[in-house]
Amino acid sequence: MTAQAQLKSSVKSAVKHIAPGSWRRHPGVRTGEQLTRGERAADKMRNGMGSWMFVFVSLVFLAVWMTINIVLDKSTGHTFDAYPFILLNLVLSCVAALQGAILLIAAKRSDQVSSELAQHDYEADCQSREMLQVLTEEFAALRTQHAEQSTQLAELIARLPKAE
Repeated sequence: MTAQAQLKSSVKSAVKHIAPGSWRRHPGVRTGEQLTRGERAADKMRNGMGSWMFVFVSLVFLAVWMTINIVLDKSTGHTFDAYPFILLNLVLSCVAALQGAILLIAAKRSDQVSSELAQHDYEADCQSREMLQVLTEEFAALRTQHAEQSTQLAELIARLPKAE
């Protein structure tokens, strides 16, 4: 088995051991009860409003609103929001205004998560640098020790009587 095949095999086995959704439990990012109520709400709103489900539910809501008003207008001549749906326009304007604020809150939360990840990465890099420095020093000491032992071995071999 080649080194590349061994590497692929080890990566595949490592990936199998990673739990689904474990990226949410990154050690550098606060989660669950560590978050404030506002942070949890921002995450839920971002995940809800930034989804296809929200788009489809909104479209269904608009279609139902318009259909009910058109059917009521045709059958009874009275509606709760006559064409051109002024109340619906007001509702949509309010939702758009709130979505702007919610998106800003979600962006702020996303920046906070990015900052926490960057801080964790920086700390991990510092630890790695320290470990690398220690390993480099130990490797240099082993190299020096190896050179000394090689010299001693050469001297011992030179002292041995030559067999003919």
